[in-house]
Amino acid sequence: MSAESKTRTPEKKRYKKARMVRINVFFFIIFLLFVSLIIRLGVVQIVKGEEYSKEVNRTEVDIAKYPAPRGKMYDRYNRIVVDNENVPAITYTVERTTKAEEKLETAKKLAKLIDIDTQFLKERDLRDYWIAKNPEQAKKLLTDEEKKLKPKETYRLQVKRVPKEEIEKIQNNPEELELAAFYTKFSSGYAYEPQIVTTNLTSEEVSLVAEHLEYLPGVDVITDWNRVYPYEDTFRSILGRITDAKEGIPQDRESYFTARGYARNERVGVSYLEQQYEDYLNPRKAQLKYISNKDGETIAQQLIDNGRRGYDLKLSIDIELQKKVEQIIESRLKEAKGHPDNYLLDRAFVVMMDPFNGDILAMAGKMYQNGEMLNFDYGAFATQYEMGSTVKGATVLAGYQFGIKHGTVFYDAPIKIKHTKEKSSYKNFGPINDINALKVSSNVYMFHIAMKIAGINYVYNGGFPATIEDFIKMRNYYAQFGLGVPTGIDLPFESTGQQSDPDTPGKLLDLAIGQFDTYTPLQMAQYVSTIANGGYRVQPRLVRSIHEPVGDDEIGPIAQERPTNILNRINNTDEDINRVQYGFKLVTGPGGTASGMFNHDVAGKTGTAETFYYGPKRQYWGKYVYNLTFVGYYPSDRPEVAFSVVVPWARTSRGEIVNKKIANDIVNAYVELQKQYQSGEVESKEPSNDGE
Repeated sequence: MSAESKTRTPEKKRYKKARMVRINVFFFIIFLLFVSLIIRLGVVQIVKGEEYSKEVNRTEVDIAKYPAPRGKMYDRYNRIVVDNENVPAITYTVERTTKAEEKLETAKKLAKLIDIDTQFLKERDLRDYWIAKNPEQAKKLLTDEEKKLKPKETYRLQVKRVPKEEIEKIQNNPEELELAAFYTKFSSGYAYEPQIVTTNLTSEEVSLVAEHLEYLPGVDVITDWNRVYPYEDTFRSILGRITDAKEGIPQDRESYFTARGYARNERVGVSYLEQQYEDYLNPRKAQLKYISNKDGETIAQQLIDNGRRGYDLKLSIDIELQKKVEQIIESRLKEAKGHPDNYLLDRAFVVMMDPFNGDILAMAGKMYQNGEMLNFDYGAFATQYEMGSTVKGATVLAGYQFGIKHGTVFYDAPIKIKHTKEKSSYKNFGPINDINALKVSSNVYMFHIAMKIAGINYVYNGGFPATIEDFIKMRNYYAQFGLGVPTGIDLPFESTGQQSDPDTPGKLLDLAIGQFDTYTPLQMAQYVSTIANGGYRVQPRLVRSIHEPVGDDEIGPIAQERPTNILNRINNTDEDINRVQYGFKLVTGPGGTASGMFNHDVAGKTGTAETFYYGPKRQYWGKYVYNLTFVGYYPSDRPEVAFSVVVPWARTSRGEIVNKKIANDIVNAYVELQKQYQSGEVESKEPSNDGE
């Protein structure tokens, strides 16, 4: 073997060994790659397999809510006073992927089938419609720099720059206006929030749309409802108002309602009973579940709740009595305005309530303006007036609480405080006791009670060192009866009257005869009820119970009762109260201030407050007027009903008895109606399942 051969052999061996090393490294790398791949597959399939599977099959669920009727309202005898009327409606529901051009296409198809009112359209609606219809032209309204702004900002600029002539073209083209109206309705809510497009439909239009629903994506035909009032305007204002679908939830309470699941276009109560009992009257809406894939496309729909009507309310009101009371006020108010001096008298109020359980049987107010008689029911608890001598029952009872004994005699003659004019009763009665002071309505007797409470020893033309604490003391006495404090009525916006700061100490005497602080007609009814029932201030109520919704014409089982609520017992003995009741009885008897005015056994108190006019006719502000009032109850021995009558701003007092006429008329109406109920002439059945 040559030397050269011997040299090559070791080199070959080294080369072969190096090659094997490289091959082994290569195979090892391949092995690591396979191991890595296997681990990765394991992670994908085992560790995160479920997560990735969910992502592939991911769906979104949205809930659409459809209208259901609000709860009804019944009067105390189960007569429906607020009802619902079914009406067909066209709705449109926007989905996540719905584009503007798709809305326009659907609008064109729907416009061929039905008409729509365009009166609601505003210029902004027309600008939005034009931009949706002309997207390329809308882009040209922006500079290149502006196109880089955020979408909201660019859209704001486009809306602002829509040419005026384009808006005029739409306004002058009825077909374009209809398309704009449909588009605006389609765009007025959030995704999966059905919008009422129109309810003004003929049966032919309903059928046409129903037949073409397959070609109208997002459109549906449903049964909607309208509020109806079988007794028309009777008690109408206190029943309250609800918004329409266009108004939706009030902007100033949007966060309140949206937090409770309300849609923006939902109809809600915004006044009086509809507002006060919104949580009960509001229905549980029908719910439809929309299931969409990860691309936002709807793949399934499912009904998850048929919904139900809201809870029904049983009111304390006797709607037939309410109707009669309203007619009485209208008639007597027109009669009183026939007197030439009564050009400022424009309103009158009546509140009738059960003095023992607080049921408001009737609460009416009328306002006569420009030859038209307007409903002003809410004025019975939302407006206040000086009530005059009707408060003297509270003054006498306050005197008893202070320690003035039964039968105490004061001398009724004009009194005078230094630097003031004389104050007196309408005539000088001489020596007079508490009972007769109520019978003939002695002012001076009440002045002496106020002075005793203030610790003042009266001297003719002497000083009168009453303090603000004396006013507070008197007002605290009155508050026990509900005067100057909330009555607790289940309505919003109740007034508590007005307590002015006295500019002179002598105003304490005016307070004692009802010619300083002001009260509402409802407060006066609560006050006289407290006297009628033996000293218990009862919370007035308009809703007696809340009921499950059942059939269309029957009231269901009780869901919640509203029991009688005694707010307080006045700090008087039974003997004190009996004595004032007797004085009230004498008022309607011979020699009383309401002598010969009543056909039935009524006890009560008249009132004539001398005051100044500050009503709607500003040119007459400061004119001297009289507020004519009466509070009472029937019958005098076992009261069934207590009431207040308030007729502000008469210009005559002598011979003007409109307050007493109204009082007699409403008692007559009440008595006659009870006879009709007992004879069956008027239906008064109360089902056993209503808890009464």
